[in-house]
Amino acid sequence: MIKNLVRAKEISVLTKNEIGTLARMMSFLIDHGINVEAIAGYSDQTGMQGNIVFITDDNQKSIAELINNGYEYIEERDVLVVELENRPGTLKNVSELLASNGINIEYFYCTTCSSGCSAKIVFATSDNDEAFQVLNAA
Repeated sequence: MIKNLVRAKEISVLTKNEIGTLARMMSFLIDHGINVEAIAGYSDQTGMQGNIVFITDDNQKSIAELINNGYEYIEERDVLVVELENRPGTLKNVSELLASNGINIEYFYCTTCSSGCSAKIVFATSDNDEAFQVLNAA
């Protein structure tokens, strides 16, 4: 079920929700050789602000480039990255395991593919340390 489990740091950037924001941000990260490994984004209820959360292969360099390009509201948070077999039921099993141990999933996002490769799920939980222990024992 679980192929790999690691602790990671996620970057969260609060931005204006406007046309081209994601394209500009990804362009300057790519221009500096930074690979985005997982990403999610959403806007607030007013549609005026957006939040982009992502994991890269070099968060220190990413944060420096974000600051150099005028982004002010940047936060780095602890998350868990769980690599699962890409088949029906694996996410159900992981979420049930966390729930049965009293661990709330605050949010998650994932990557998948259709050609038999693994699915990676990024979790932020009510207790990442306990979640890591529970999932590591599974």
